[in-house]
Amino acid sequence: MHRPASFDTYPGRPRQSLIWLLRPALELTGRCTKEVATVDYLSGGRVLFGIGGGWNLEELENHGTDPARRWLVLRERVMAMKRIWTQDEAEHNGTFVDFDPIWQWPKPVQQPHPPIIVGGNGPRTLMRVIEYGDGWAPIVGRGPELTDRMAELARLAAEAGREPIPVTIFSWRGTDERTVERYLAAGASRFVFGLPAASSDVVMPQLERFARMARSFEGALPV
Repeated sequence: MHRPASFDTYPGRPRQSLIWLLRPALELTGRCTKEVATVDYLSGGRVLFGIGGGWNLEELENHGTDPARRWLVLRERVMAMKRIWTQDEAEHNGTFVDFDPIWQWPKPVQQPHPPIIVGGNGPRTLMRVIEYGDGWAPIVGRGPELTDRMAELARLAAEAGREPIPVTIFSWRGTDERTVERYLAAGASRFVFGLPAASSDVVMPQLERFARMARSFEGALPV
């Protein structure tokens, strides 16, 4: 088990230090929507909402989701969540999510809603990012080479008429300055490092090292 430690390389922007990692394929849409909006409200707009289809197929099936359809379920639940966040009286009638007009508050502080960061690095991941994501969060060492995929994402975003899409780099197995420099050069905007579930004697030195690294890269990218 690991806990995340992150830093953002954009100067002049409020630190968004809460990263909310859920799999909507396992969550009740209305409850998940309200939880994210409430945390965003209480934190003053600091939530980053990370989503993924999930890798544990047995777990998905146990929670009532057909693993073969998990990305379809996720997509529709995200679309329904966006409606609830952005509309005073939201309604959604779909294959996996179906509800009559409802009211739900609080609304998120961030407008139109907290950034939706799509995880994964599969064949269709980047198209999902383009369709309903605000960012991409691949894990180092999983899937195709990330620098090539980051260039592909930039191209797809431009073709879709979108602004450059932020990329969050997850590195669970240790990160050094060279790793950060490599992905900064490719256009990454945020880094999340793995921390062991251990005592403070083990964790604090790693946190301090990450903090020093974060300070050394402040201002590395233009706003």
